[in-house]
Amino acid sequence: MKGSSEVRLGSAGEIGSEQPFLVAAAHELKAPLALIRQLSLGLEQGSYSSDERLRMIHQIILTSERGLRLTSDLTRTTRLDDSLFALETINSRQLCEEVAHELTPLYKAQNRELRVEGGRRQILAVGNRDLLRRILTNFSDNALYYAGEASPVVIKASSFAGGERVRVGVRDYGPAVPSDVWHRVKKHLGTAPQALQSRPASSGLGLYLSGQFAGAMQGSIGATRHRDGATFYVDLLASKQLKLL
Repeated sequence: MKGSSEVRLGSAGEIGSEQPFLVAAAHELKAPLALIRQLSLGLEQGSYSSDERLRMIHQIILTSERGLRLTSDLTRTTRLDDSLFALETINSRQLCEEVAHELTPLYKAQNRELRVEGGRRQILAVGNRDLLRRILTNFSDNALYYAGEASPVVIKASSFAGGERVRVGVRDYGPAVPSDVWHRVKKHLGTAPQALQSRPASSGLGLYLSGQFAGAMQGSIGATRHRDGATFYVDLLASKQLKLL
């Protein structure tokens, strides 16, 4: 497609050293903790109206939930061989709707829109509902903070490769990753924490965790670079089951 470039990101890989991973985890956890602290101090020291206090409390709750999602994901990476993550047939379109519904309050708090696009037909994939949900939540979480303020974030599920594969992606319309940076970091996206310079608040930890989760489902993550943002996606095997009841 003109104006975009696609790169496949490997499935789960090994990290040569634990230090980059720990630094990335600390970086990602620091931001929500700092915001919670700032809001809490404001509530304690400031004089606000009832509506302002409610808005601040709501923001603390949403920020806490984001931090808890990250710590939950970190815990999951230590249990990927567990039978709790057995593969099953998933209606990927329905799961997109569930993720969008779950994150709508967070998006509304930022005056943003998260929507699902595509047809209503079932697109069945082989995967694990919990892990796929975490991947889409990671992608959508990142898109919220890096997409343009006036643009929606779009989740979409589709089939390709003659119906043999399913792709579920999250499209944002934020700043484009410069070409030289894109080519330099693409080999590490999804296999090790790797920051994107045009998105300085991110350490790439979410992408690393998503790569681990995709690998546990015999899938992979990838990204398409656009002039106005990026699409991050996960590819999985399509299910041969005709439909889900």
